[in-house]
Amino acid sequence: MKKTIVVYGSTTGSCQDFAEKIASKLGESDVMNVSDVSADTLAEYDNLLLGSSTWGAGELQDDWYDGVETLKATDLSGKTVAIFGCGDAEGYGDTFCGAMAEIYNAVKDSGANIIGQVPADTYSYEDSEAVSDGMFVGLALDCTESDNNSEERIDNWLNNIRPEL
Repeated sequence: MKKTIVVYGSTTGSCQDFAEKIASKLGESDVMNVSDVSADTLAEYDNLLLGSSTWGAGELQDDWYDGVETLKATDLSGKTVAIFGCGDAEGYGDTFCGAMAEIYNAVKDSGANIIGQVPADTYSYEDSEAVSDGMFVGLALDCTESDNNSEERIDNWLNNIRPEL
């Protein structure tokens, strides 16, 4: 596996927990809060796994607003990007994991190879900006107790993206 970093934005700790779990399962990868990441930091890595919790009406976690600007200021050409996010499908089913869409939109025209889309039909939610053509733009994780599939979803996602990392 090429040099990999897992970057997260987390207010309550859920997305951080998922980021650390993903990094642990990958083995040799670094984990960093997006507020501590610079364009120079991102330039050091071949693979970027980017995660945010979703807030309000499908919005990014607060630290990601500057993080999106950092992504846009970084030459991502030739890098591999995978996105993950967490939300609450039961309480906020109309904006479930919408923050992933904002990260996706920040990197989609960057020259990066974006991987890790997940079929949306395996989730129970109302709507999400992070769904395109029946696929989430990345791994959607429900951070409430109503979804006990997170471990399996992470394992399946990593098995699918690992060959490209």
